[in-house]
Amino acid sequence: IGLNMDPVVCVEIGDDKKYTSMKESTNCPYYNDFVLYVIHSKNLLRSGTLVGTFKMDVGTVYSQPEHQFYHKWASLSDPDDITAGCKGYIKCDIAVVGKGDNIKTPHKANETDEDDLEGNLLLPEGIPAERQWARFYVKIYRAEGLPKMNTSIMANVKKAFIGENRDLVDPYVQVQFAGQKGKTSVQKSSYEPIWNEQVIFTELFPPLCKRLKVQIRDSDKVNDVAIGTHFIDLRKISNDGDKGFLPTMGPAWVNMYGSTRQYTLMDEHQDLNDGLGEGVSFRARLLLSVAVEILDTTSPEIISSTDVQVECVSNISEVRGPDCKKTSNISFATGKIEEFFLFGSFLEATMIDRKIGDKPISFEITLGNYGNQIDGVSKPSSAKKKKKDAENEEEESELIQNSSEDEADEDRDLVSVSSTPVMKPVITDRNYFHLPYFAKKPCVYIKSWWQDQRRRLYNSNMMDKIADKLVSILSEYYSRYLYVLVVEEVIEALYFLVISSRFVTLANKDVNLAGRTKLDRERLKSCMREMVGFIFLTRNVFTSHCITFPQHSIPDIFIWMMSNTKRIAYARIPSKDILYSIVDEESGKDCGKVKAVFLKLPGKKGFGHAGWTVQAKLELYLWLGLNKQRKDFLSGLPNGFEEIKADKMGPGLNSVPPVSLVYNMKQVFQLRAHMYQARSLFAADSSGLSDPFARVFFSTHSQVTEVLSETLCPTWDQLLVFDDVELFGEASELRDDPPIIVVELYDQDTVGKAEFIGRTFAKPTIKMCEEHYGPPRFPPQLEYYQIYRGNCTAGELLAAFELLQIGQGGRADLPPLEGPTDSEHGPILPVPLGIRPVLSRYRIEVLFWGLRDLKRINLAQVDRPRVDIECAGRGVQSALIQNYKKNPNFSTLVKWFEVDLPENELLHPPLNIRVVDCRAFGRYILVGSHAVTSLRRFIYSAPDKTSNNWATAGADTDSFLIARKKKKKKKGGVEEEDETDESVLDWWSKYFASIETLKEVCLVPSNLTGSSSLVYNKELESEYANFEDWLHTFNLYRGKAGDDDEHALDDDRIVGRFKGSLCMYKLPLSEEITREAGFDPNMGMFQSIPHNDPINVLVRVYVVRATDLHPADINGKADPYVVIKLGKSEVKDKENYISKQLNPVFGKSFDIEATFPMESMLTVSVYDWDLVGTDDLIGETKIDLENRFYSKYRATCGISSNYSVHGYNVWRDPLKPSQILTKLCKDGKIDGPHYGPGGKVKVASRIFLGPTEIEDENGTVTEEHLALNVLNHWEEIPRVGCKLVPEHVETRPLLNVDKPGIEQGRIEMWVDMFPMDMPAPGPAIDISPRKPKRYELRVIIWNTDEVILEDDDYFTGEKSSDIFVRGWLKGQQEDKQDTDVHYHSLTGEGNFNWRFVYPFDYLMAEEKIVISKKESMFSWDETEYKIPPRLTLQVWDADHFSADDFLGAIELDLNRFPRGAKTAKQCSLNMIRNEHELPTISIFKQKRVKGWWPFVARDENDEMELTGKVEAELHLVTAEEAEKSPVGLGRNEPDPLEKPK
Repeated sequence: IGLNMDPVVCVEIGDDKKYTSMKESTNCPYYNDFVLYVIHSKNLLRSGTLVGTFKMDVGTVYSQPEHQFYHKWASLSDPDDITAGCKGYIKCDIAVVGKGDNIKTPHKANETDEDDLEGNLLLPEGIPAERQWARFYVKIYRAEGLPKMNTSIMANVKKAFIGENRDLVDPYVQVQFAGQKGKTSVQKSSYEPIWNEQVIFTELFPPLCKRLKVQIRDSDKVNDVAIGTHFIDLRKISNDGDKGFLPTMGPAWVNMYGSTRQYTLMDEHQDLNDGLGEGVSFRARLLLSVAVEILDTTSPEIISSTDVQVECVSNISEVRGPDCKKTSNISFATGKIEEFFLFGSFLEATMIDRKIGDKPISFEITLGNYGNQIDGVSKPSSAKKKKKDAENEEEESELIQNSSEDEADEDRDLVSVSSTPVMKPVITDRNYFHLPYFAKKPCVYIKSWWQDQRRRLYNSNMMDKIADKLVSILSEYYSRYLYVLVVEEVIEALYFLVISSRFVTLANKDVNLAGRTKLDRERLKSCMREMVGFIFLTRNVFTSHCITFPQHSIPDIFIWMMSNTKRIAYARIPSKDILYSIVDEESGKDCGKVKAVFLKLPGKKGFGHAGWTVQAKLELYLWLGLNKQRKDFLSGLPNGFEEIKADKMGPGLNSVPPVSLVYNMKQVFQLRAHMYQARSLFAADSSGLSDPFARVFFSTHSQVTEVLSETLCPTWDQLLVFDDVELFGEASELRDDPPIIVVELYDQDTVGKAEFIGRTFAKPTIKMCEEHYGPPRFPPQLEYYQIYRGNCTAGELLAAFELLQIGQGGRADLPPLEGPTDSEHGPILPVPLGIRPVLSRYRIEVLFWGLRDLKRINLAQVDRPRVDIECAGRGVQSALIQNYKKNPNFSTLVKWFEVDLPENELLHPPLNIRVVDCRAFGRYILVGSHAVTSLRRFIYSAPDKTSNNWATAGADTDSFLIARKKKKKKKGGVEEEDETDESVLDWWSKYFASIETLKEVCLVPSNLTGSSSLVYNKELESEYANFEDWLHTFNLYRGKAGDDDEHALDDDRIVGRFKGSLCMYKLPLSEEITREAGFDPNMGMFQSIPHNDPINVLVRVYVVRATDLHPADINGKADPYVVIKLGKSEVKDKENYISKQLNPVFGKSFDIEATFPMESMLTVSVYDWDLVGTDDLIGETKIDLENRFYSKYRATCGISSNYSVHGYNVWRDPLKPSQILTKLCKDGKIDGPHYGPGGKVKVASRIFLGPTEIEDENGTVTEEHLALNVLNHWEEIPRVGCKLVPEHVETRPLLNVDKPGIEQGRIEMWVDMFPMDMPAPGPAIDISPRKPKRYELRVIIWNTDEVILEDDDYFTGEKSSDIFVRGWLKGQQEDKQDTDVHYHSLTGEGNFNWRFVYPFDYLMAEEKIVISKKESMFSWDETEYKIPPRLTLQVWDADHFSADDFLGAIELDLNRFPRGAKTAKQCSLNMIRNEHELPTISIFKQKRVKGWWPFVARDENDEMELTGKVEAELHLVTAEEAEKSPVGLGRNEPDPLEKPK
């Protein structure tokens, strides 16, 4: 396509498309668009030829560090021609942002640096730069167990029409990968379709798309519906290590899960069938295999297109299993079919939601379709042939004959029992019911037939156990002795290695069994290898590879709670967790164990409020294994039961499983729940508080604590006693594994039912009757339990639970209970003394500063607010603010109260801050509240008097460079060159020097090194702990908390802010503090705090630039301008908007006068200017100026690193450094400063050194630099020292309320504040953007040589060319200029003597040409572009009748290009090839160069070839010089060139 194409990038994600603007005639387009959607990049050229595409899935981007690729090159390939290789590269940034993610953008690098393409390819870690084409074969063989997709009504209609009852589903399989789809044929009316087809994708390997989506769909006239979806993760079926393997899988069955199999016309859970959310029922299983073949693109017979192909494959039964005889039997290809037995016993069903508690309930267990009451399968040889796995009648009968003889006759009539008898629930309490099982526990059992692939599950279980063991060893050993191994640990580690060696023998055991696939063998090898390096791996690394198995075997088990045949709630249990093996390590972790299972609502119902309530809690025992191994299936149950068999079973069938168990052994216990307190609860009322109470469930019992009104941190201090709790089974078993206690917290409402706050689980400490009640286990310690509400935390509960066995002597033997102590509380028992915390006396001092930003309450403004502080039942009130509008600060600053708190800091209750508005007639209205959960940071610690640093700070050489320079200038001894650089230097030089991105190093003389200002890549607050060194800000909340998982809505609940502080200390306080000089007892610990009267301040805001703004217009750009708001003042800079820029440079300063505290919140917004309609907010940032103003970090005006009186680096503060230092010493009550001879200055006990004898501009000796040196090292001063805020630029994220949590760009700025009662500051520094300088580039094309010859002479047949040269400056294609034509050159020589002239504007400091032009004829105004200065010269062959032929080109970067060769002979391709190694020159320094340069083009193999040489002369002049000595274009006047001979 050559060089003259007009590329456009199209970005698609899903069905969205966006395009960038078009760049004319170039093959190195220079976009600076921040494209938000990136997956395929397409260049549409000349009416849309596709140059190349690049594909990647969004997940790959999101899994990158910081969720982004920054400045990476994506290699483009042609999807229609895979033999072609790379079609070019496109450089882009891709970020995928979710709620709450920040886009971290590194500072923009200079675009002219030669990009290292290979090192910066857009590929995740570990993927090779050169990717090869590969074929992905997905073979689809058959499916089984599909659900009936139509309802029975439809079936009858169809039957009437067709006259026969056919299967009601027309399935086909759709496979999606890397943005392409392939479909198999549709198998009409079949529940067990057989396809035997393969779908082939062609894609680069390793692919950047990690998942294959396989979906069985039902073809329908109206619309096709998904039956089930399965995702295959390529990372799990391959290994990229040295001994790795390509993706391979199967042939293996995969199970699909989705919505329930109840057939209604509208399926409410259809999303589940599309793979969104957790499937709630088995849908079907599909036999498939995946293979990958790397293509050799050089072979001639290869198909070069990447379109998806679908073709037939041979039936799997003809595929031989490894080491098997050829069989006509499918069972061998995927494993031998075995009979499995699943047994379950329901020991307890409690916490059944009251909505369903009034109807009879039963539970159903299903495994695949076995046990399903609707279309379940019971027995393989049944006449109706419902059996799903067997292929034909013979095989079934064969199966049954093959089962072991003795069982065959017994089991012949064993019918599966998949659901418990229907039973009506009994009330537990107001919210929950339970089923009255008591001593009789119902059982279920199911027989099912599956291919025997237990080995996969066994290996998975062994890995689980090894990983768990290792994690527990490591975590324990790290916490106890960091890196010091102890004998015990060595033994543990050895034991662990024994297991793993056993793993090796066990795992290898079945390697040659039928149905083992390549993936099974390869995964085994890679897991073995990981074993060796296993000790150093953490669990998650290991788990991801080995534990999850992509090739399924037995489907998961579903437990459904049924009410009137309606399915209400479910639990899903992976089959591997309950699978039995004779070898202990291979068994599932819950096999033959009693486990608490919570049922939840299916699909979308399970989200949000409904999902938090437990539908039912089961104590469930499950066992799954081969039917022939089932003799031990009851061994894990609690002992002491007898089995009850079904009535219809004849005698003598010993091995028939029981339908229920009756327990004759039970233990009686007393449970004591010590409910002490909860903290940081969820706000459930509109006031922002809750009225919490807790409900404790244990077995079928429940009790509640009292309700405490209006608090988020209730201290109940209450003991709940559950008497006569009956538990079944042996005492010793119960002791080792007691049942769990569920605690739910609710908010009591006066009307309606209590609202759920959260839930937590606990295990009690058990004491048997023969054990002694005493240390170390008793009395139990209070513990914190995390409370959950859905997936988010909703507070913590501090409690202890003990379960005491009641022996022969009854309750008299138990430790005694104290009676109620508090007569007011009635019969409520307090937590006993040994368990409740030990208290001591504390004093809490509160600094009341003021209230800010209070919102209206019930439409009325807050007028007379007051703050109430409460902690552990005691508290204090602030003074009343008489008129909030006039002055929102408090008149009395410090108050205190005393309170008894636990000695253990971890048990301290939270402190509550509540703001009330005092209305007329003594009414109080709650404005908002805040709970300080941890008082730890407010605990007072006395300053350490002993440590005094007696050190001296070294001389800071940097800080006096400028002064010395000035002095030198005065004597006139300054070299010429320094003078020219001084003119280039401005504030921007300092700025760019400090972000070190622009290559200004060459321009920075020695005097600049000392004067860089800090550029923070974040807000100043995050660097200085929010400036809360003594003044803290507490957000006040009101209204219900949001139920969003991330609590993102909490910001909407903020109704204002309380400013103040706390200080807490144990009484009595040591006397030396109170005896200190100047100690004001009224201020307590808050000595030397400024007064809080209103103060007038001049605020000066400097806005430097914004980066990565979110596009606001259709063209993917924005027209930004700045708006500054402070109190009632607003400054709009609308007329100076910057057209079509996402990275605008504002360079503005704004002055606003304000009065603190009324106007202290500064808002800096960036708006998008629109010609029509209102301007849109792009984003804004808010800065609390008050905290900055009063902070000891002195954030009013940054301290620069040196002191100069004029120039771009002028000292900005009205106070000189010496005055600032004196004030700091006085405020901190420290001695100093004392200036001594020899440049010494002494502050407190520190001596600082500086240069001696420096004069300021008036020639007087000054001490300012000495004082400044101390200020820059202020953090070294003992006791009062801290790092003062330096001269800086901060970067703040821009946010928009409509797009919560997602950054809309960033703004670089800083703020200076000057009190009005001080001397006025000087004028603001000029930071306006640099103006480009006008230049003219004159290029003379003298001659060409060795230009390739294109034309054949019609008569003589010899080759010739009609040569002309074309040139332009990048970005100014419309100004391209051509020489005249040198006709009929036979040697490739051409003589021209032709001059091109290019005027342009140039920014020296940034090395960019500045172009202002309208983007299109419809644009309202011109847009400014900055692009690197590049000159393109091309050589062409002129044709009269056809298009001219392009022969070659060269592009010279005017800042760094190779020096031209002296003669045509010396000019070669190496000048371009080895460009990086050759010395380069800059036309801006040389001004004039002449020489020979090569023309190059690419041949068919994409290799560079030399196509000619040009002798040219480049001459750069400034606009002024060009005016003085003008020249003509071509050979025209003035200063004409002579015509070549």
